Amino acid sequence: MTVTRAWITLLGLSAASTLLATMVGSGSWFVIAVLGLAGAKARLILSSYLGLVAAPAIRTGFDMALAALLVLFAGLALAA
Repeated sequence: MTVTRAWITLLGLSAASTLLATMVGSGSWFVIAVLGLAGAKARLILSSYLGLVAAPAIRTGFDMALAALLVLFAGLALAA
């Protein structure tokens, strides 16, 4: 994915986050949806902007750490 295409995708994901925040705004499922969008943006930034697409093993490690963090945060949101 080119940097321009990644940038456009990030704009779309940010717009989706903003739209979701203005329409829903609270609740555990809202938090999980926002975390999903944030995870997608983080993965895109790591792959495209930081060039981890060229280092699959390192990207896999970052993906696993990111997924673990998002699952932890989602669990805390559901427990609240």
